[in-house]
Formats: sequence, C-alpha cells, structure tokens
Amino acid sequence: MNKFLVQKYKPEFKNQWDKFVATSKNATFLFQRDFMDYHQDRFEDYSLMIYKDNKLLALLPANKINNQIYSHQGLSYGGLILNRIAKFEQVLEVFKILLKYLYNEGFINLELKLLPKIYHKLPSDEMDYLVFKTNAKIIRRDVSAVIDMLHPLKISSSNRKRNLKKAKANHIEVKESCQLDAFFNQILIPNLLEHYETLPVHSVEEITELKTKFPDNVRQFNAYYQNEIIAGVTIFETEQVAHAQYISTLDSKKEFAGLDAIFDVLIHTVFKNKRYFSFGISNENQGQQINRGLLKWKESFGARVISHDFYSIKTENYNRLNNVWI
Repeated sequence: MNKFLVQKYKPEFKNQWDKFVATSKNATFLFQRDFMDYHQDRFEDYSLMIYKDNKLLALLPANKINNQIYSHQGLSYGGLILNRIAKFEQVLEVFKILLKYLYNEGFINLELKLLPKIYHKLPSDEMDYLVFKTNAKIIRRDVSAVIDMLHPLKISSSNRKRNLKKAKANHIEVKESCQLDAFFNQILIPNLLEHYETLPVHSVEEITELKTKFPDNVRQFNAYYQNEIIAGVTIFETEQVAHAQYISTLDSKKEFAGLDAIFDVLIHTVFKNKRYFSFGISNENQGQQINRGLLKWKESFGARVISHDFYSIKTENYNRLNNVWI
C-alpha cells in the first residue's frame, strides 16, 4: 500500500532538499536553501517535503503567518517543486495529500504563487489544472516583460537606436564585475530612495553573500564613462532565463545611455544563447496597476508580456481532487 508522508523541512535535510531542487523539472537556484535561508530571520519557514514510500516526490518552499501558509514570501516565485519524471497522476496525489495535511494542521488557506512557465525545464502545467479543480481564487496577476530569444523582435524604437548610437559615440564601456557594492551604493540605493522612498529587496551585504554562494547565477554588469560607473544591471541567471533583478542608472549621466549599452551586450552577446531574457514585472499595488512608462521602456527592447499568477486556495478543498478521474 502506498504510504505518503509530509515532512516539515529541517536543516538536517538541506542536502536532500538541494539535490532534489538541482534535478527538478521546475526549479531554479532560488529554491536552494542557501538562497532561501539568507533572510530566515524575516520569515517563519514552513517548507514541506512530500514523500511516497520513502521516496521524495515534491517540495513546497513556504512560510507561515498565524494560520495562513504562503509560497515563500522571500522568493519571487514558488509553487510545488516536482521531480524530473513526475506525471500528472503523481502531482495530483501529492497536491491532495499536501492540502489535506495543511487542513489537518489548522491552516485555512494556502497562498500559492506559481513559477512562471519560462522557468520550466520540462512541461509542468499540472498546477494550472489543480488550482482550477480546488476552486482557487486568483488574488494577483503580474505582467513581466520577456524576450523570447528564439524568436526575437527587431527593435523598432527610435529612442533605443538613438541611445545606442550615443553610447557608442561616448565610448561607453560595459564590463562584468565581481563586486556589487559600487552599483548598489552609488546608483541603485540612492535612486530607489529618491524616486520611490524604498530600498532594494537585498542589502549590499545580502547580495554580496548570494554572489559568493552562487557566483555563476548572480552576475553584475556595469556601464562606465571615462572609468566612472554610470549604470548597472544585476542578473539572476538560471538554466532557461537571464533575469534582470536590478536595473538603474545615474540620473546625471542618463544622456550617455549606459543602460542601452548594457542591454545591447547582454541580449546580443552574453545571453544570446539563453532561451529567455526577462526584464521583470512592472506592476505596483499588488498587481492592480502597471507602471506604463516602465513597461513601455522594457517593451522597446523587444520584450513582450507574460503573466505571473498568485492564488488563494482553501485547504478544505482537498476533497475536490477526489473526482478527477472517469
């Protein structure tokens, strides 16, 4: 008889967790424990590991607040992490067992943010059907601007073409840097404080720590005018996607078009063989509004919109997964 076990993550399971993430069909380095745990003081971790007959089948990166459980709020995306050969029936069983476990543990709702499909290494849309079957309520939908590198659009924006000429005329130099503090301290943090009265999600110390632990995934590209940094882009690189996590330029040096120079190098040279290039979301107010200027700027590089969905699921609805088969 098949026996399921839902196990709350503990530090002694780190190696098993990380190995599963590395071979999953729908996971990235953000789900590695060294990434998840850098801000463990801010969240009460409630990540779960689901086994069947002592074999690990799935992971749920999560945290809890009172009787509510969330796809880990310290991560950009989440959902159920599946093994590489997972079939639909297995995912159905796992999700039903997971919801029943959460219900029995006293959790009323599961807020689940799905992994955008551009990060899938293999078809992994099982959850799209299962959230439908459990009567999940969509509570947020962000739009993210992405370039499909297999089918790139020709840049038609006159601003992009003009700015790239300016960058070349001013001999803007684009270089990858192992250090992130110059970009964060001199450009990103001052800009966010001045324009939005906020700070980046990661502190300088945190992003430096992540760069140390994930040197091939966290990458920094800067633009220089006469050896002075004038703009920068922090990339989170995964197997499928090069994602621009942070983008910023000195207001006083915008006319030198440092960002245009950086993105020209990233899109046409550094990541030309990557499946997707992502500029990230342009939403504000929990997805209810879109920063029109920001989105149009991203689209001017040839990016187009994909959606990123967030759901609220009543855990008691695990019973709705009993009538799937005919």
